Amino acid sequence: MTTSPSPRASRWPVWLCWLAMVLDGFDLVVLGTVIPTLIKTGELGFDAVGATLVATVSLVGVGAGALFIAPLSDRFGRRKLMVACVLWFSLFTLAVAWAPSVAVFGVFRFLAGVGLGACLPVALAYMNDYAPAGSAGKSTTRTMTGYHVGAVATAFLALMVIPDWRTMFVVGGLAGLVLLPFLWFKLPETLPAARAAKTEEQTGFRDLAKKPYPLVAVAIAAASFMGLLLVYGLNTWLPQLMASAGYPVSAGLSLLLVLNLGAVAGLIIAGILADKHGTKPIVLLWFGLSAACLALLSIKVDNAILLNALVFVTGVFVFSSQVLVYAWVSQLFPARLRATALGFAAGVGRVGAIAGPAVTGGLVAAGIAYPWGFYIFAAAGALAVVALVAVPHAIANTNPAQERV
Repeated sequence: MTTSPSPRASRWPVWLCWLAMVLDGFDLVVLGTVIPTLIKTGELGFDAVGATLVATVSLVGVGAGALFIAPLSDRFGRRKLMVACVLWFSLFTLAVAWAPSVAVFGVFRFLAGVGLGACLPVALAYMNDYAPAGSAGKSTTRTMTGYHVGAVATAFLALMVIPDWRTMFVVGGLAGLVLLPFLWFKLPETLPAARAAKTEEQTGFRDLAKKPYPLVAVAIAAASFMGLLLVYGLNTWLPQLMASAGYPVSAGLSLLLVLNLGAVAGLIIAGILADKHGTKPIVLLWFGLSAACLALLSIKVDNAILLNALVFVTGVFVFSSQVLVYAWVSQLFPARLRATALGFAAGVGRVGAIAGPAVTGGLVAAGIAYPWGFYIFAAAGALAVVALVAVPHAIANTNPAQERV
């Protein structure tokens, strides 16, 4: 049975998965937009150490959701899991606005992250179930434009409402609640209901340890670690890095917006090139160019136009590099393992997402964030290239009957 849509298939799943990624994009940058204000005012007891702790526990929650919740959709279906996770995320994001202390703020961010962490791999697995064969690159990257549209919208909202940081979390939580009824009524299931009842078809991480998957899974996870280190490190700390370099706080927020505008453009270009030339050469090129651009950002640029252009180009390569990893996972692994493999890549990658803000936060606390933060980011991009070189362009299918569900 194929799940590829007919030419007249509904567009609701495409837009709803895209909107789920908008919520993920909100979560990506919201801490980066409020941290400078919270550190400056000391509200709730925040300082650089507290901000780093909150950023870290938030990402621990997201990683737990990706590793342990997302794979359940391979057993029980994508739709119900996505609805439940968006509801969970929305409620605890709203709760952050009323947190009375740094500790409670961190607990609510952790719990929100558990719900949201499953959304990205489940949405991408859903779109690759639903999309025509041979379009994994475009299906993945176009869905992920929502991730960065959400990030751009959040950065733009921050420019309007900061220093009123609570409004950021109220808007994010309400947006998720508004999306819920549409997910419930308009999102069909891609996996046959009968499949969930067949114990012999249930999958898990143990399947990734069977030939021919182990080395591929490890290499992909390593690249995802580096990619998410870049994505979260930059989006959490870019405003503060620029402030450390002597730029005004407003300039740092504007550059966060520019960075994610570049990401949207990069996703569109990367998906087209990956489907045309193969994902492997494009993802290697993209990570290599990311490393070069990040190294250049360690140089103080006084010309505003040149600085914005450099940040935009950096966004083009950095974020679509990570998304191309997800697209490649969708191509390398069969449909029965798709969400499990994506969850593994995203979950291990979230360790990198934790490391990025944690390491950069430590540099901020030590007063050496600029330029050393950019040196570390450039090295991460180079290491991702090393990890992916040995991964094959494709894996021979060992069970053709299960390639499409």
